[in-house]
Amino acid sequence: MKILYYDCFSGISGDMNLGAMVDLGIDIEYLRSELGKLHLDGWELTSEKSQRHGITGTKITVRQTRHEHVHRHLSDIDKIITGSTLSEKVKNLSMKIFLKIAEAEAAVHGIPLEKVHFHEVGAIDSIIDVAGAAICFNALGVEAVYVSEVELGSGFVDCAHGRLPVPAPATSEIIKGIPVKLGNVDFEATTPTGAAIVTALGTLFGTGPMLTVKKTGYGIGQKEHPVVPNLLRVFLGETNEDHSQGHRAVLMEANIDDMNPEFYDHIADNLFRAGAADVFFTQIIMKKGRPGVILNVICESGSENKLKEIIFTESTTLGMRSFEFNKDTLARETFKVNTIYGEVMVKRSFFGGKQVSVKPEYEECRKIASERNIPVKEVYNNIISAIVNNR
Repeated sequence: MKILYYDCFSGISGDMNLGAMVDLGIDIEYLRSELGKLHLDGWELTSEKSQRHGITGTKITVRQTRHEHVHRHLSDIDKIITGSTLSEKVKNLSMKIFLKIAEAEAAVHGIPLEKVHFHEVGAIDSIIDVAGAAICFNALGVEAVYVSEVELGSGFVDCAHGRLPVPAPATSEIIKGIPVKLGNVDFEATTPTGAAIVTALGTLFGTGPMLTVKKTGYGIGQKEHPVVPNLLRVFLGETNEDHSQGHRAVLMEANIDDMNPEFYDHIADNLFRAGAADVFFTQIIMKKGRPGVILNVICESGSENKLKEIIFTESTTLGMRSFEFNKDTLARETFKVNTIYGEVMVKRSFFGGKQVSVKPEYEECRKIASERNIPVKEVYNNIISAIVNNR
């Protein structure tokens, strides 16, 4: 199984994460190109090699090329992300990360989610950090993310609300329930954005995995410390553990027979943004011969509450069922293949270490078909031919 292991011995921030991803091999031009799909002006992304305590890594800096006095609400962030031309997977993961931050801010300030307005996190550089994290994760094609104990730091940090203790209250809320360390460095080691990234991506926390390391990436932080290097270390590797038993997940079901069917698409979008792994609908016949629909939602154990809230507030159902079950998934990875349309991202799946399927990403096929005004099946078949010829 292909995994990422975040070694957060000196914390994590959004720019440190991007640095580690580029250091692992994500092409900086690819990252810039994908971020351009946000259609945001007024920023530039720079990448440079740097060192902390003699260790070389990549330092990413997001510079705003114009000053903005904008306090964005979650709905404003949602419009930027969903209005982009990024893939649906990247959009959903980006909003999942932002939702972590919004829920924390709402809890800290005692206000409804829709009333939360972002200060630092609403700035362009944080939007780039979050969307960039989702882009890189999607490009790496890993199946699991393990996270070490997260160093939070100590001291005080200045922000829009004034001088606050480290960890900042929002960070404390986001990181709740995850193993952490405090005080190994005298600055804010983990930011709200960094905390949201690891909590949104992480599948196992606190314990290092048994893995075969393929690559190691170092993201350079903005601080200097005489004892602890301000670095985020991320391992890309494989584990030989037997995952034939899969892992535990939750299936939630709700019978619905009295709702405008146009609402289903909206509900599904909200569920995906809130972290659902899958959402699908099943036609059924209910009592007295009434046609109905089962809303089916699959999620990871522990993430049910937010999804239940969406189901009960957005749909007309009066009740739902929840089942814990065993979820088995194939190992997957993505790679680029040369085609008549240029380089195209392709995904392949493995069972027991053997490839069992390979296919192009549908979103890329659709984009090519739209740009060239040709049938999507023609694009798909030509890419499959290129995959076969490149073997």
